[in-house]
Amino acid sequence: MNVRARPFHRLFATAQAMLIQWPVVFSFLQQHALLLNSRQGSFSVGTTPVPEPGPNEVLIRVEAAALNPVDWKIQAYGVVVETYPAVLGSDIAGVVEQVGLNVTSFEPGDRVITQGVIGMNDRSGFQQYTLGYEELTAQIPGWMAFEEAATIPLGLATASLGMYNVHSTDTSAGLLPPWEPNGRDRYTGKPFVVLGGSSSVGHYVIQLAKLSGFSPIITTASLYNAPSLLALGATHVFDRHLSPSALRSTIADITNGPIGTIYDAVSIYETQNLAYDLLAPGGCLVLVLKDNVEKDKKSADRRVVNVDASISYAHNRETGVSLYAALSTLLANEEIQPHHVEVLPDGLRGIPEGLKRLQAGVSNVKLVAQPQLEGRWK
Repeated sequence: MNVRARPFHRLFATAQAMLIQWPVVFSFLQQHALLLNSRQGSFSVGTTPVPEPGPNEVLIRVEAAALNPVDWKIQAYGVVVETYPAVLGSDIAGVVEQVGLNVTSFEPGDRVITQGVIGMNDRSGFQQYTLGYEELTAQIPGWMAFEEAATIPLGLATASLGMYNVHSTDTSAGLLPPWEPNGRDRYTGKPFVVLGGSSSVGHYVIQLAKLSGFSPIITTASLYNAPSLLALGATHVFDRHLSPSALRSTIADITNGPIGTIYDAVSIYETQNLAYDLLAPGGCLVLVLKDNVEKDKKSADRRVVNVDASISYAHNRETGVSLYAALSTLLANEEIQPHHVEVLPDGLRGIPEGLKRLQAGVSNVKLVAQPQLEGRWK
């Protein structure tokens, strides 16, 4: 059979020989997974088959999976997912175990990240093995911990697609990406505002704005997070508790031109309307939640877009492929820095409690689980 098959981690030599000749035998191998058993139901750790990579796919041993607000929202509100039991998890870091037909960019043993696809269990992160698309997977530097790397995929995708998806201007500001030719420092001297700089999305928006040359880069956050945000590239950090009028006045005092792009990584009613007031004619406000800008404020010369953060969707994929083609270099050069990490205890079993904490609110840190602590095989 014309399939590039590779042995699994710590399997018996006889099983390795079988895998080389008959990759279909992956179907009998079981893994641990965190299952959402029903709509608005409970989580439990169960077993599922280890998926087999098809053409242009890689099988990844998940060493770290980060938690995101979408995970608790799916459970709490019964949204997004239609088929149960469901495996969630959008942030994946691990090791390539097997490559499918036509894969040329990776081989077993490579350390990689990819973004999970919610609604497709074989491509989600809260399990021990998952599939990744070759063109939407990137190698990580040897010095970067898996737990750090797992903080990157969804936050970076949300930031990047909201700012740079020229193929979907209904969901993006449509700027030229800094990782593409002529994109680096393209917007030198233009002011940029990101509300919620210490959020997982804001963390990457600041770094991308710096690569694009924006200045000043103004953000809001709790002031104890200011040093880390300044290190990422923000030039000014203002207390998120300031009143809208005080923020408008303060920001107006330091900008030397119209603010053409604002990224609201919080996107509650108050921040959306503050951002819209700051936005210059011809500008674009990027939101991560539903548009709640007051209708009587809106004008035809200012755009409001809602970012769609899945890089695997058709209207996002070209930008996602472009980003992932450059991502390994950006990480190796430390031009994109991972988020701060708190590792959860108890492997997959620690995720439900972590989601409760995330729902209650965490600041400037990503909660990360280690699926392999469940044991290799059942």
